Amino acid sequence: MPRLSSHVYRIWVFIVGVIATIAYRLVVVLNYYSQFWVEVAWYIGTIGFIWYFAHRYRVENRRDKLIEKLELIKKMGANQSFKPEDKAALLYVLKSLETSLAKWNYIAIFLFSGLAMAYAMYVDLSAIFK
Repeated sequence: MPRLSSHVYRIWVFIVGVIATIAYRLVVVLNYYSQFWVEVAWYIGTIGFIWYFAHRYRVENRRDKLIEKLELIKKMGANQSFKPEDKAALLYVLKSLETSLAKWNYIAIFLFSGLAMAYAMYVDLSAIFK
């Protein structure tokens, strides 16, 4: 059975996500002041998003695999010991988790953040070593 990440780690990942979001938004403001700080904010935001979305993808994937492996939707549909309201709510949650496209969003953001990071490092290092 999959284990949840520790509470401290989950809080840390949340904070990383918030910092990354703020850093990306600061790029617009910093553009008026210093190219150096724009790049610092951009790197912080990109690294933060790579970490955050890799974590979120892992969580979503674990849930999906567990639901599928244990055939939870099928079992919930066949079990009559639940109250109708409870059963409907649980079926809704399980089906929405199983059919969610969120993990593909995480893959896209993770991939494009990684590509952007690689491009930025290439450009920055090329400028340094010219």
